[in-house]
Amino acid sequence: MSIFDRLKSIFGGGQSVAEPPAQVQRPQTRPSPAGVSAAERRTRKRVDAREGTRVLIIDDSLTIVVALKKMLQSAGYATLEAADGEKGVEVAKRESPDLIFLDIILPGMDGFAALRQIRRDPALRGVPVIMISGNEQATEQFYAQRIGADDFMKKPFSRFEVFARIERLLDPDLVPRRPGAAVEAVSGG
Repeated sequence: MSIFDRLKSIFGGGQSVAEPPAQVQRPQTRPSPAGVSAAERRTRKRVDAREGTRVLIIDDSLTIVVALKKMLQSAGYATLEAADGEKGVEVAKRESPDLIFLDIILPGMDGFAALRQIRRDPALRGVPVIMISGNEQATEQFYAQRIGADDFMKKPFSRFEVFARIERLLDPDLVPRRPGAAVEAVSGG
C-alpha cells in the first residue's frame, strides 16, 4: 500500500479530502418588473414613444433627475424638470407634458398631494403619471395607484425598467396614455 493510499484510508476512506462545495441553486432567468426575462430583454426590440414626447421629471434628487434626463433624451424624448411638488404642478399646467415621473417624497408638497392636483386639472387628467420612490412600502404603491398614478417604480431603477414602464403606457400611435383613457374619451366620461 502506498503512502497515498494509507493517508486516504486514515482521512476518509476513498473520499477526496478537498470535496467541492455544494452547488448553490440559482434561478435560470429572473423576470423583470415588466415580466420579461433578461435573455428576452437583450433580444427584444424596445418600443419607444414618438420622438419629441415631453416628459416632466419631478424629483428633488439631482442624481435621479440627471439619470432620467440622460436616459430619456438619448431616446429622443424632450425633458422638463422640477425639484418640488409645487413647481412640478406649475410646470405641468404651463407645459402640458405627455408623461410625468413623480417622486413621492418631496420638500413642501409631497408627490401624493401633487398627484391629486394634477388629477383635478381637466387639462392634465389624461397625462399618465409614474410615481417613483426609494421606500419599499407596498402601501405607498397601493395608495399611489388608488389616487390616480398609472404605475409605480422603486428606486434604484434600471434603464430597462424606465422604458418598459413607458412602453406599457403607449397607445397604438406611440403616445403615452392613461390606461382606459381611450374608453373614457369615447364614452364621454
